[in-house]
Amino acid sequence: MRVDLDAPIAPYTTFRLGGPAARLVTATTDEEVVGAVREADAAGVPVLVIGGGSNLVVADGGFAGTAVRIATRGFELNGTELELAAGETWTDAVDRTVEAGLAGVECLAGVPGSAGATPIQNVGAYGQDVSSTVTGVTAYDRTAGEIVTLTAGECAFAYRDSHFKRSPGRYVILRVRYSLEDAGGMSTPVRYAEVARTLGVGPGERVALAHARDTVLRLRAGKGMVLDAADHDTWSAGSFFTNPVLDADAHAVFLDRARTRVGADVPVPGWPDADGRVKVPAAWLIERAGFTKGYGSGPATISTKHTLALTNRGAAKTEDLLALAREVRDGVQDVFGVTLVNEPVMVGATL
Repeated sequence: MRVDLDAPIAPYTTFRLGGPAARLVTATTDEEVVGAVREADAAGVPVLVIGGGSNLVVADGGFAGTAVRIATRGFELNGTELELAAGETWTDAVDRTVEAGLAGVECLAGVPGSAGATPIQNVGAYGQDVSSTVTGVTAYDRTAGEIVTLTAGECAFAYRDSHFKRSPGRYVILRVRYSLEDAGGMSTPVRYAEVARTLGVGPGERVALAHARDTVLRLRAGKGMVLDAADHDTWSAGSFFTNPVLDADAHAVFLDRARTRVGADVPVPGWPDADGRVKVPAAWLIERAGFTKGYGSGPATISTKHTLALTNRGAAKTEDLLALAREVRDGVQDVFGVTLVNEPVMVGATL
């Protein structure tokens, strides 16, 4: 375990933003993680847990507490059952499951961050969500002061949500277990239309695992969603806003405003849920509200490749990013009456 004082934490975030932590602990075992958190809690010191840093927006003033960087390692595969230490790099773990011929997370290739973060916001992309494979999570429960194991049901997964996200700060995830599928080297059925079109197959068909993984990586890279230090479009947290989910009444009001904005003959996209609610694509809202790719003249701009990503062009401060996020959020609200919600976790910062 390593302890540094007044330590920069921006290098451990994909935004590369934020001030220093009063104390930074780098923990390489579960015992070190728990010990560092327990020590801080006993002293009444605030705790910030850092995994891959791909979902953090840290204030320019930094963090006046103990930041615990989880650097644990562990990849244990038993048949189709996989257990990952929280500090394992997620995209590397996906590659290893593909090499092992196991399906279930191949379309989550290239998602930045660590394994421990995947159940918190129910990470998903290109038709897959980890909630379809997670079977259990081992975590340190700071309220109970003990290590607990939660079943998939107890994780209470929802769209980009979970019991962990609804109980912020309570749990420090140590290990995650997944159940994958042995489909003879084939992927799970392709569900995402863009992936199916690129692969040249119909929705519901299967393709070779590596082919599915590589296709998703190409699609993500084309949108600046694969980390590359030389590409400022990837100095981001991926999608900054979640797709709004509207109930029937709110969706009807939205449709009226949208058709006034774009014209009655222009299709307004949306994905209905079984309960009558409709998910509306945030990228469409942002673009139609006038915020195009590359929007912004300051050190923080919308990505030149994807309107959902807000980026640090190299010299930004956190407040530059937040100012841009507020402008986009308020612009969408003014035009469509829909409030966008940030996906990254705010540390000492608010929209």
